[in-house]
Amino acid sequence: MSNNVLQLEGIYPPIPTPFNAKSRVATKALTENLRIWNRYELRGYVVLGSNGELVLLNDQERLHVLEVARAAIPPNKLMIAGTGCQSTLQTIDLTRQAAKIGADAVLVVSPSYYKGQMTSEVLIEYFHRVADASLIPVIIYNMPACTGIDLDARTVTAIAEHENILAIKDSGGNLAKMAEIHHLAPLSFQLLAGSASFLLPALLMGAVGGVLALANIAPNQCLSIRQHFINGELDQARDLQEKMLPVNTAVTRGWGVPALKAAMEMLGMYGGLPRPPLLPLSEDRKQDLRCILQEAELSPC
Repeated sequence: MSNNVLQLEGIYPPIPTPFNAKSRVATKALTENLRIWNRYELRGYVVLGSNGELVLLNDQERLHVLEVARAAIPPNKLMIAGTGCQSTLQTIDLTRQAAKIGADAVLVVSPSYYKGQMTSEVLIEYFHRVADASLIPVIIYNMPACTGIDLDARTVTAIAEHENILAIKDSGGNLAKMAEIHHLAPLSFQLLAGSASFLLPALLMGAVGGVLALANIAPNQCLSIRQHFINGELDQARDLQEKMLPVNTAVTRGWGVPALKAAMEMLGMYGGLPRPPLLPLSEDRKQDLRCILQEAELSPC
């Protein structure tokens, strides 16, 4: 168990896992994409999050992606590994392996297959058992859009009492709940916005940064929103937040991972195809996406 307090302030892209034409992990493309992202003052990366298509990878592929990413991420940037699985034991095993590979922290999503039995008591026990077994800090991942489970403030606060549970990435967008967590949780517990759609409001509610799909294709803009907030330039932060909303919607709740990968291709990076059963973006939607990117004045990274 880690007793170190890891400071998470900053912006993190949850990076996509690139695949080749045969739907195998494209190792060189992953390394090249990270080389491009490393040019920016990003605090680090989430590897094998929802945008990393974690649930579509087998165990060997997951470890391979973590190894390749760690080798390409410089020591001054954090690597947060997505290790949430359906069983507690599987999550613990992947968490331990991620630590051996060199992850600085793990991002653990709620198990959800037996959704009706995922009570507050069950989830508290789940996260605490993972944190007990982990040699590196644990970050709670609240992702109701995918899991169908939205952790309430009281449950998050109870989970946060564990000394090895560092933070929450909340993708639900409930700002009142984020404020309540900020008020009730230990002072050392950190909040991360889970979407650029509410980055500025989350910062106002006490968040220290964000894990943002948008940061894969608009890192400067995401970094600037946070910097404007730090500087007290709220009008500039709000204007930029509003300007990025259509892009963020397209690559998140709108068209998801296929759109994010298509946008990366349009901006000079390797996006490639999503892994089936996900389908690539249609040509009509690609044209719409291209117009959205142009409207937001995004240029190649």
